[in-house]
Amino acid sequence: MLARLIPRDEGFFELFDQLAGHLSTSAKLLDSLIREPHNVAAHTKSIKDVEHKADLLTATLIQRLDQSFVTPFDREDIHNVATSLDDVIDLIDGASRRFDMFHIKDTTVPAQKLSNIIVRAGDEIVAAMHGIRKPKIVRQRVAAIKQLEEEADGVYHEAVGALFAGTPDPLTVIKWKEMYDTLERTTDSCMGVAQALQSLSLKNA
Repeated sequence: MLARLIPRDEGFFELFDQLAGHLSTSAKLLDSLIREPHNVAAHTKSIKDVEHKADLLTATLIQRLDQSFVTPFDREDIHNVATSLDDVIDLIDGASRRFDMFHIKDTTVPAQKLSNIIVRAGDEIVAAMHGIRKPKIVRQRVAAIKQLEEEADGVYHEAVGALFAGTPDPLTVIKWKEMYDTLERTTDSCMGVAQALQSLSLKNA
């Protein structure tokens, strides 16, 4: 009864939107990095800046969760959505840093395809977040993200198979295998966000 009389903290919606925006921004920066490897340092710095903002925002969101008496959604669901969003951004940052650390000077078609999939998944996550109060919209966006994850799996398996074909240069294999692994994990993590959003949406339909 008391919970009904106390206003719910609706500020989580704005924080979620901001965090999803950071994810989308970092995804687009990663796509630019992979398509423009000559400008790796600048893109890597930009992604790190976004990742830092996302970390601060996630900390703010978790702190707000601890301090709010009544929340618009289940606390565990809010926490899962926030951390899953942050996980994707961390992986994007990790991909950019690997590109820089490995001194990769060129790009590959599979890497471009995977980064483009991450961009599209980021757009779907933003749309799902905007429609979080409408389970039908969330379901549609989750289905789209699932399709993108499956598309990424196909690109990944083909790309890794091609790496080991013939007599490849060992260093090239090591570098690109790690890059493909990280990019593929990022698409999997986007699906993790989708599942967290779907759980939250269904419980509050």
